[in-house]
Amino acid sequence: MAAGNPWDEEPIMSLAELRDGPLDDAAAFGGQGEVGDYLALLKPRVMSLVVFTALVGTLIAPSGIHPVLALVAILCIAIGAGASGALNMWYDADIDAVMSRTRSRPVPSGRVAPGEALTFGLTLSAFSVGILGLATNWLAAGLLAFTIFFYAVVYTMWLKRSTPQNIVIGGASGAFPPMIGWAAVTGSVSVESVTLFLIIFMWTPPHFWALSLFKRGDYEDAKIPMLPVVAGEDVTRNHILAYSVLLAPIGVAPWLLGFASPIYGAVAIVLGLVFVVHAITVWRRREGDEARKAAVSLFKFSLVYLFLVFALLLADSTLAPLVSALLPGGMA
Repeated sequence: MAAGNPWDEEPIMSLAELRDGPLDDAAAFGGQGEVGDYLALLKPRVMSLVVFTALVGTLIAPSGIHPVLALVAILCIAIGAGASGALNMWYDADIDAVMSRTRSRPVPSGRVAPGEALTFGLTLSAFSVGILGLATNWLAAGLLAFTIFFYAVVYTMWLKRSTPQNIVIGGASGAFPPMIGWAAVTGSVSVESVTLFLIIFMWTPPHFWALSLFKRGDYEDAKIPMLPVVAGEDVTRNHILAYSVLLAPIGVAPWLLGFASPIYGAVAIVLGLVFVVHAITVWRRREGDEARKAAVSLFKFSLVYLFLVFALLLADSTLAPLVSALLPGGMA
């Protein structure tokens, strides 16, 4: 990086101080965290999205799986995602303490000691991977283990603090859950599961870059090289638009590849166009409150987009056989 880059400076609080030293009296005596604090370590809001996409991957996979095993698989994926969150909060306690939206998390606030968060995350990681392998198959378990490693080590410990492309590459960790669910059922990775992966992978950059536009100050204070801070907001808007344009046809791909109906395809086209319109608005509005409102609007719609795409896939997979059977000749 260029000389004088702010990321070359010392962090506001060193990792050693936060991982090895007490944050307050509670941390010094083992944290005294309550149940709610440990649940917060699991990042439940992020986990809910992971669980939903994994559930869709599990339920739309061909051949099916026993409901009990499906439940175990989803539970393991959820626990593995929570373990990743706990490991992320353990390592990122220094920058979480600086950012307004994260400073109240259990570790930087002192409610859970860093060592407890680390042990909690590692224990849940081993448990979720082992149980998933025993209950379904070891391909699914291996994918879950790789996902935890990718998020906790590759993204959190390396990419997040070293490159403005952290979200692009690191987004893979959030894209694996439907593939893991699919593998738990089929024991394989297919074009269909890769397509589900790609939808989330391409969705992640515009989603998080929109957030970083209106939370830029937080990332500057924490010295995280997010794209708006390193390359500027105009470059970020260009990237958001480019990824949004690429996402739109990928969202339609399940219909084009034949594992979703034309109804899904039509709705996915509309959702993709709306996403692109939001991205164009962000690209055009570059100053003042209008720029912030545009970024917030895209961020919120991106959540709706991903939920609807996967909900439609689930509904399509569930209802299509029923509709086919009710059509003339469908019972023949």
